Amino acid sequence: MPEPEDRTEHEPVIENPAGDSPDDLRAAEMISHTIDVPALAAVVQQQDAPDAADTLESIEESDAVEVLGEMDIQSAADAMSNMQIPIAVSLIEDLIDTNTSIASRILEEMAPDDSTELLRFFDVPEQDRLLSGMQPSTVIEIRKLLSYEPGTAGGIMTTDFLSVPVGCTVGEATDLIRAAKIEEDVQHAFLVDQVGRLRGVVGLRSLLVSPDTIPVKQLFQSTLHAVDAGMDREELAHEFERFDYVVLPVIDQQERVLGIVTVDDVMDIIRAEGTEDVQRTVGAGAEEMVYSTTGQKIKGRFPWLMVNLFTSTIAAIVVLNFENLISELAILAVLMPVIANQAGNAGQQSLAVTLRGLVLDQIVPRRSLGLVAREALVGAFNGALCGAIVGGIVAIFASILPDTDWRLGVVVAISMSIALTVGCFIGSSLPILMKKCRFDPATASTIFLTMVTDSASFLIFLGLASLLSDWLGVTAAAMAG
Repeated sequence: MPEPEDRTEHEPVIENPAGDSPDDLRAAEMISHTIDVPALAAVVQQQDAPDAADTLESIEESDAVEVLGEMDIQSAADAMSNMQIPIAVSLIEDLIDTNTSIASRILEEMAPDDSTELLRFFDVPEQDRLLSGMQPSTVIEIRKLLSYEPGTAGGIMTTDFLSVPVGCTVGEATDLIRAAKIEEDVQHAFLVDQVGRLRGVVGLRSLLVSPDTIPVKQLFQSTLHAVDAGMDREELAHEFERFDYVVLPVIDQQERVLGIVTVDDVMDIIRAEGTEDVQRTVGAGAEEMVYSTTGQKIKGRFPWLMVNLFTSTIAAIVVLNFENLISELAILAVLMPVIANQAGNAGQQSLAVTLRGLVLDQIVPRRSLGLVAREALVGAFNGALCGAIVGGIVAIFASILPDTDWRLGVVVAISMSIALTVGCFIGSSLPILMKKCRFDPATASTIFLTMVTDSASFLIFLGLASLLSDWLGVTAAAMAG
């Protein structure tokens, strides 16, 4: 049996780069700080773009920068397009410091909408530095996309699309399509007139199976929906969802085609809107991501923590007004959070259902009052059921404990029912009211809901206990303070 060959520290850690692509976790396990960068780059290049992105994300940032520098530009661009945005931005920043030329070439090879999305995270001088290493035509294209607001159709569209003159033949259109260098996976060609105005759309399959001599206008669909460049991205997502579009052209006020939005971009929008709404409800910054910097996280969260601090004092003031009652009947302090938490949870349930209805455009304004009333009724029934259970338990223990009357269980039951009714009413009406006032209904809604349900629960429970103090055996002297 031959002796195993000695390995030096300079020998590649990853062998057989020309073999089958390992999954990203296996590749990551084989990587150390003594990696052979060319060997690893060869492995990553053979992976599918999403797997390559995962592999680069799983290693040290400094190593990932070196690997990107060794990969061919197209493979690096494909991997970068599939990375999490904060990680991709961080890698570009490192490449700017080490090799701006490679950073520029990678961004240039990416789809225009993807590279534009990354460039928005940089200051203007850094943008200019990256753009200086690109072809003039690419620079014009990207600067045009950067001129649109990021949350609009113009800000997320790509200028990679097929267009042919409305007066050409099938053969001429086919030649133009063959000559076009399009990165996007397109299935349609848009017909435009002499000044670029949209006149129709034709499927590539129709062109392939039709004779070369017939005019394209005999095949095209003239009834075509298009969106304005200024359309909000959330409204754009609703258009795709409502009509099951795969692609939509983006036009200006003169109906000239500016670009297209594809369904994969819309899927990103829907996913982003969903996560942003979750973060907004609790007062976290909508733009914050897992890998956002410490400064960005503090900037997004601190203002809403101060709002929460202010709203919490309202509940504290309510409790303070019943100080004498609580000192006379200490068990009230034990039961207060139970009622407040139940009301808060019931309100959160109504809030979640209502927010979902607003996001999916399911709530009709004229039926909003009925929706709120139904949610309040649900709160009343659930409150009665929870109140009966908790009130019964309190009544049993109160009859055993000294200086406590079983009637306290009745007060708890009534308070629970009222508090849950209020919680569901506020949870369903708050987002509808915010939308009517042209505010984002998800913005810090949880903070305001908690403030209202806590204050209302304390006021209902302590107020009812105060009104029935004689019934509960609380002395008048204690109530007078």
